Amino acid sequence: MRAALRAVWRDRTGRIGLLLVLLVVGFAVLGPPLIPWDPNRISIAERFAAPSARHWLGTDHLGRDMLARLADGGRVALAVSLATIGIALVAGTLLGVAAAFAPGWPGRLILVGFDVVSSFPGLLLALAVVALLGPGTDRVVGMIALTMVPHFGRVARAQALSLRESPFLEAERAMGASAMRVLGVHVLPNILGPLLVLASMDIPVVVTVEAGLSFLGVGVPPPRASWGALLNDGYNNLSRSVWPVLAAAGALSLATLGFTLFGEALRDAVDPRLRGPTA
Repeated sequence: MRAALRAVWRDRTGRIGLLLVLLVVGFAVLGPPLIPWDPNRISIAERFAAPSARHWLGTDHLGRDMLARLADGGRVALAVSLATIGIALVAGTLLGVAAAFAPGWPGRLILVGFDVVSSFPGLLLALAVVALLGPGTDRVVGMIALTMVPHFGRVARAQALSLRESPFLEAERAMGASAMRVLGVHVLPNILGPLLVLASMDIPVVVTVEAGLSFLGVGVPPPRASWGALLNDGYNNLSRSVWPVLAAAGALSLATLGFTLFGEALRDAVDPRLRGPTA
């Protein structure tokens, strides 16, 4: 991992992506305790205030400080992304390895399950379920994770299949190693690298999906700030002030751009064969 990060730093776009990721993560983690404003504090007298020394990014339609709400929304985006990716990564890896090593119909049944889930557009499925059950952070995390499980599962299965008949695994079995030891000690550590790279590239996808759901009003419920909800509030009051839209759109753009550039550079560092042609 240290060698991969050094390779990312040597790449110009990877270095930009890493710096943007550190900026977004640092803002989300350190921003709320350092910013003196409560993100939910309402001040009608300061509605639609322009950026100033008092409010660096201005205020929204309720007079709430946009910088504080962006930092709170960054925490929401990171929490939802990490929880979603973590659940999908664990579930997809376990199911993918099971599909690779399970004989007969159990393995085929797992693949059919992947195909069924993948046949539904992820955003539409999340919209339908959240509309039925109501908005909530746990529901958003669960539904987005469900739609991403086949993504990780197929990669895990392909990696596990390439190792299934490896000589070192045959030697382990000949020495009497149990199936759990073979999977836990030899298979999972050898397939984890590509899956972690895939997880890093899927973080901006989760950020944008969560923002889209919150923009439509079925994501993270208020009063918690979400970049999508901030963007929706700013859009609805665009004729009064453009600052809320610019602030929310800027934060969302920097986060997705940073994680995308970092994920692509990390992918190239882990597997140089995936790198595009160079001059």
